[in-house]
Amino acid sequence: MKIGLDIMGGDFAPQATVLGAIASFKMLAADQKLVLIGDKDIAVGILHENNFSPDNFEFVHTTQVIGMGEHPAKAIIQKSDSSISVGFKLLKEGAIQAFSSAGNSGAMLVGAMLSIRTIPGVLRPAITSIIPQLKGGLGILVDAGVNADCKPEYFPQFAILGSLFAQYVYHIENPRVALMNIGEEEEKGNVLYQAAYPLMKVSKQFNFVGNIEGRDTFEDRADVVVCDGFTGNVILKLAESFYDLAVKRNIKDAFIDMFNYEQYGGSPVLGVNAPVLVGHGISTPEAIKNMVLLSKNMVESSLIEKIKLAFQ
Repeated sequence: MKIGLDIMGGDFAPQATVLGAIASFKMLAADQKLVLIGDKDIAVGILHENNFSPDNFEFVHTTQVIGMGEHPAKAIIQKSDSSISVGFKLLKEGAIQAFSSAGNSGAMLVGAMLSIRTIPGVLRPAITSIIPQLKGGLGILVDAGVNADCKPEYFPQFAILGSLFAQYVYHIENPRVALMNIGEEEEKGNVLYQAAYPLMKVSKQFNFVGNIEGRDTFEDRADVVVCDGFTGNVILKLAESFYDLAVKRNIKDAFIDMFNYEQYGGSPVLGVNAPVLVGHGISTPEAIKNMVLLSKNMVESSLIEKIKLAFQ
């Protein structure tokens, strides 16, 4: 297995990404190789500074970087030797089995769509985020930000993607799927959610348990929570703020610690033909390490093949 990592992506790259690569190397098996994509000379210098042999990694040298503020589509096309563009080229060719980056998230999404493309039958790819639960477990939120404007028929597909991810990567048996709404009753919500509910209710491809409200998000009412990307991203950003506020107020709490994004690494792009992970722009070495390990888990679980079967 070869896992591709963009070492130029993120606010603290390449220092944080290379240090994260070192940390993840120590947790990979002998047949699992990390491929560092970016400026090799800079990466080797950081490795030497930390007394770590470059021979532990493979390198693919690139000369360009897509900045956080650049237009995603234009940057992917115009910067063909950027770490993100080259990473997707390697992924498409099968030279690596997974690709992750904490760089420009829009460029990562565009790159996935242009290179490895969407799995046949999937109307729209989606990204996930982890939902900590009071009882100590984890739930999956989908979509967490890709599809701000949705159609009702997207929602059952998000449910399938989230269920398979929960089952095969996080080992949650028969995951409970809920629709995020403003009330539990079937007729609640706006026109979009009222139309999505019956589509989810009749599906036999996942375990639908009905609507939940925002106050139920962390209460272990569901293993997979489905919503449009606008709503999901608001939930995600609000949840991330819990940990930051606790740190600022010097509050120590085991449950609040579960909102620390570093533990989960990155957000998978579900519905495309290979494992792709998008990391937080402020990713630390710990977050980079966990993003690499999640990439590994996605490959080992054969999740992409299971999604393809579900959408045949």
